[in-house]
Amino acid sequence: MTPRRVRPAVLLAALAALALGGCATREDTAAPPPTEVPGAVFPVTVTPPGGQPLTLDERPERIVSLSSSATEGLYAIGAGARVVAVDDQSNFPAEAPRTDLSGLTPNVEAIAERTPDLVIASGDPGGLVDGLAKVGVPVLLLTAATTVDDVYTQLDVLGDATGHPADELVARMRSDIDAIVRDAPKADLTYYHELDPGLYSATSKTFIGQVYGLFGLENIADEADSTGSGYPQLSAEYVIKANPALVFLADSLCCGQSARTVGERPGWSEVDAVKSGRVIALDDDIASRWGPRVVDLVRAVGDAVKR
Repeated sequence: MTPRRVRPAVLLAALAALALGGCATREDTAAPPPTEVPGAVFPVTVTPPGGQPLTLDERPERIVSLSSSATEGLYAIGAGARVVAVDDQSNFPAEAPRTDLSGLTPNVEAIAERTPDLVIASGDPGGLVDGLAKVGVPVLLLTAATTVDDVYTQLDVLGDATGHPADELVARMRSDIDAIVRDAPKADLTYYHELDPGLYSATSKTFIGQVYGLFGLENIADEADSTGSGYPQLSAEYVIKANPALVFLADSLCCGQSARTVGERPGWSEVDAVKSGRVIALDDDIASRWGPRVVDLVRAVGDAVKR
């Protein structure tokens, strides 16, 4: 089957870490209309989790996002009108000005042509930060979150950097997630999270694993992570022997995986999750992005635990 999209963003990041989430392309270089945000004060210095401080003298009016998670965050906090271009993986929300810019292999010249006064990225491949610094464009690096609290902090940083406070959004997310976890039954269950049909998974120390940890679930991938990457590649024999009670598929859209295809894999029909109908197809994007839709991921896991 030809994949509908490339692999989930989190897997691309994981594979890059080992060496180290459709729509027609649309470009929009028109300057967004200026808006006033009560309480926004510049200059401002922001410090992302685990990152370096960045000082912005004025409110950014032309933002380029090279991170699908950051793109979702920008629109969720109300800064979408200031976004003039997003990368080729930023497919949500639909109104985001998607282009052929790449966050994995960024082209400094192509980015600079959009005359941004702020670029947001999840990494610094190819000397992106230094390259844009030479043309006077600041870069805010928001690397992959490792905890749910990192998600909240990054949204706050986005809010401060753009003059669109994220306080209300973060408070609502905290409340929603707390309620979902509180209402879920406490159960001693094992699970397998699949990133792609090659059986790459994510351990408890990753952001994804932290989400499952909210429910006290036990990750079968933890013992297989001999390199400590957080994203081990498992074997079919390993998964079958571990016999997870729950299977979560983050490759349902990109790679056509489903409860049916998993059940048809040799030997998998005897896995408890398959026998009990607890193979859950997740939205690849929601399962691979550390942004405001993490609430939807938490809800999907909570619903699975209730089955």
